[in-house]
Amino acid sequence: MKCGLLGRKLGHSYSPQIHAHLGDYPYTLFEKEPEEIETFLKTEDFTGINVTVPYKKTVIPYLDQLTEVAQKMGAVNTIVRRNGKLIGHNTDSFGFLTMVHASGLQVAGKKVLVLGSGGASNTAVAVLKDLDAQVVIISRSGENNYKNLHLHQDAAVIVNCTPVGMYPNPGISPIDLSPFPHLEGVLDLIYNPARTKLLLDAENRGLVAVNGLLMLVAQAKEAAEWFLGQEISGDKISQIHSLLRGQMENIILIGMPGSGKSTVGASLAQKTGKRLVDADSYLVEKAGKTIPEIFAEGGEAAFRALETQVLAELGMESGLILATGGGCITQEVNYPLLRQNGRLFCLLRDLDKLPTDGRPLSQATKLAEMYQVRKSLYNRFADHLIDNNGSPETAAEDILKLWEETL
Repeated sequence: MKCGLLGRKLGHSYSPQIHAHLGDYPYTLFEKEPEEIETFLKTEDFTGINVTVPYKKTVIPYLDQLTEVAQKMGAVNTIVRRNGKLIGHNTDSFGFLTMVHASGLQVAGKKVLVLGSGGASNTAVAVLKDLDAQVVIISRSGENNYKNLHLHQDAAVIVNCTPVGMYPNPGISPIDLSPFPHLEGVLDLIYNPARTKLLLDAENRGLVAVNGLLMLVAQAKEAAEWFLGQEISGDKISQIHSLLRGQMENIILIGMPGSGKSTVGASLAQKTGKRLVDADSYLVEKAGKTIPEIFAEGGEAAFRALETQVLAELGMESGLILATGGGCITQEVNYPLLRQNGRLFCLLRDLDKLPTDGRPLSQATKLAEMYQVRKSLYNRFADHLIDNNGSPETAAEDILKLWEETL
């Protein structure tokens, strides 16, 4: 049995990892240029393959048969070999339907804006129409476009089917959510970063905000059923989804200088196997100067600018334990950089237990005054507050308990 994924650039694919939990079969990445597709499909001896962008339509002329779903979607993301014939199917529809149901959003009878007009959009539109939603496709040049969004202020749900905001270009959004007062939720097919700017904007308004990781896992589960010719328990979807989130998401530690972020981080790294990165140490290495030297030469403003550059870089990574500097919360721009791929835990430690050596601001400002200024900022950034007046191991265990509950 030979299975795999066909695409052009597959270096960041999670498919092999997902399929390893779905069946005992080899799963290979097939990176091909457009001119190689026909030869590959005619000569490669595979049992079944998945197909990703940009080839979901390209493969269709070389297939012997399309399932009803694939015909309806006008795209193929799964090909199986049956009795010498290549059969094309589409499991993205099942994946997106799973995503909608898991979100808890009720779309029947409500206006749903679908951003984008490509293959992913076709899938979302077909599923949403089957759910009796009032679907409006927003494209760059169509009748409904990004310049006349004011015509659709009654939208209840927005679905992003564009790559805007995807790694390696996070921090941008295809639209501003503020003109939609009746919005209930946002679904974004992007899953890297875990929270695009669009989803973070939805979170900030208290709306439902769901990324595309669950869709990826669900479509893979149905594809594996086609590969194996047998059903797989639906429980596998949530199990694999939780497993992937646990591996991908960062645990971010914030808190006053000296609150124990590095020590607790080391304990967390040992317990989880994640890589510990100390943001201040990383900054010092990149700058080639100590923090007191940076302050002496350019003041706090220069240090904060360097800190934001470092957090922008580290925030795009996955699977880290990240110990931040105590003052990173003074720059609002740092919040989305940290939150995009992680959950933030603020360590609380009594002020009389905080050291000040080698910390310019702690030496120059009374800690009680600093904390009063920063307290609301820590609360703004933090998903959870963690008491760290006991042992670092206890704080680490408290963090892991809360973190695992979110998965």
